[in-house]
Amino acid sequence: MTPRQSAIEALSGRRPQDLVPHFELEFQLCEEHFGKTPLRAEHLQDVTGTRRRDMLKRNAELWVDVATKLKWNIITGLHWLPVDDQCESFEYVREIAGDTFMLSAFVDGTYAIPDGTHMMDFAMRLADQPDKMLEEAQQMAEGACKLAQQLIGAGAEVIFMCADYCFNDGPFLSPRMFSRFVTPFLAQIVTAIKKAGAFAVKHTDGDIMPILDQLVSTGIDALHSLDPMAGVDIAQVRQIVGPNFCLIGNVNCAWVQAGTHDQIRESALYCLRYGGVDSGAYIYSTSNCIFKGGPLENYLFMLRLRDEYGHPGTFATDTEM
Repeated sequence: MTPRQSAIEALSGRRPQDLVPHFELEFQLCEEHFGKTPLRAEHLQDVTGTRRRDMLKRNAELWVDVATKLKWNIITGLHWLPVDDQCESFEYVREIAGDTFMLSAFVDGTYAIPDGTHMMDFAMRLADQPDKMLEEAQQMAEGACKLAQQLIGAGAEVIFMCADYCFNDGPFLSPRMFSRFVTPFLAQIVTAIKKAGAFAVKHTDGDIMPILDQLVSTGIDALHSLDPMAGVDIAQVRQIVGPNFCLIGNVNCAWVQAGTHDQIRESALYCLRYGGVDSGAYIYSTSNCIFKGGPLENYLFMLRLRDEYGHPGTFATDTEM
């Protein structure tokens, strides 16, 4: 089974048949580990023609190298590029690696936590102009659907929706307000993604538990982050959603960033056990991403734990971790 096929199995709600799938939403240590800087939109300003194509091809080669050496199942990183360049890059990845890996893109069109500058204005508009806010929510959702369809048509197989909804102590909107201003529009985008032939994965940090039922009700194929720093327990989530819903993440990114190997081991094995290798559809990853400045060795240690404990049957009994 190829890495791509293994990821499809998980996103389709099936338990791993071999090594549990893995990827990271972002990997910000390319310079440290590969000696190369990934392309971002700003690197391509005023670059055209053959030089632009060559830069995109080299960038595609880098992300295939990342996925190959770190045993990823889904390629990310292309989302840092303008949309047309992402679409072109999908072709280059397929030329280099064929169907070995799944291709992904990032699209969201729902209200997220406003920054501090706009928080008060956002709250006042919700209270004073709810119909206008609903109209804007519909427009954003329609724009996201069109963008997702374009990216899927070019080759994206997984769409990550990355609007953050929750603080460490709960969602930025009450569950009742969330059900009015977010859930219906998220459901529209999910429907469009799946109708176009891709998997829909929702990412949000923070304490999702008060709105977990709403997130799942939108029809998403998987839920990413499962933030342990906000008290989200992957074992509890698994009990609620059942074995046939794909969970992604929950390995404490703060410990991978600045913790000890013992802390990383504790978090990683808990996720593999209850996420899980034997308990349901699961993709192994941190609870956010691999951040710039973190020790590469910590991430590589997390990957070694996957190699050792990420196979079916590892947690089939109640032996100690």
